[in-house]
Amino acid sequence: MIRPRLGWSLPRVFAHRCGGALAPENTLAGLRIAARLGLRAVEFDVMLSADASPWLLHDESLQRTTNGSGRVCATRDAQLRVLDAGAHQHPAFAGEAIPTLAAAAHACRQLGLSANVEIKPAAGFEALTGEVVACQVRTLWAGAALPLVSSFSETALAAARAAGPELPLGLLYERPPADWLAGAREFAAQTLHCAAEFLEDDLLCEARAAGIPVLCYTVNDPLVAAALLRRGVTAVFSDRIDCVGED
Repeated sequence: MIRPRLGWSLPRVFAHRCGGALAPENTLAGLRIAARLGLRAVEFDVMLSADASPWLLHDESLQRTTNGSGRVCATRDAQLRVLDAGAHQHPAFAGEAIPTLAAAAHACRQLGLSANVEIKPAAGFEALTGEVVACQVRTLWAGAALPLVSSFSETALAAARAAGPELPLGLLYERPPADWLAGAREFAAQTLHCAAEFLEDDLLCEARAAGIPVLCYTVNDPLVAAALLRRGVTAVFSDRIDCVGED
């Protein structure tokens, strides 16, 4: 399978969950802050509602990041639209809404931000989430450089690849297995993502030989970020975009 090309150059730093620690996670406020600080790219999570609509949410439940409760996959769009995703972080963000993928795509394109869309399926919805996200990404970024689409779920990635053969995919692990390269070839993946603490030099050499950039999460210390980049890591995901940012 031919590996799709990424239509934009990978930055050194991605804003984790839109704006890192400086904004409520996975919100448009975070995108605006990331752009204001000069970041070129952001990462965010996408999960489906009970109506199979894609929303920017990380957890399967609503309690940690909003004033709602219950499972995201059991919550209707109409209910998600009225939830507050900002007040839990700071009163200044009170009333910040949960964005749809469509709203996030529009904001990214307006702000000139490239994106890594992480498919975050609820248990049992892996294939459907991969398919819906891939289809929407193709539509929402039509005429522009497509975002990088990644997931821990191989089922979601397989569905995304089937629905979007041209999408650049990222293979996402905490600790990559010994056969990660076979998986990268199976999905025609553009990038490999892993936890910074589990990155080994042998893996970096293997990825370099295969022409696959390595991206590490979640790196909040500028000295650690600099060390990773010197070792050959292409980019890091960071919550502290105020101190781990683009040159």
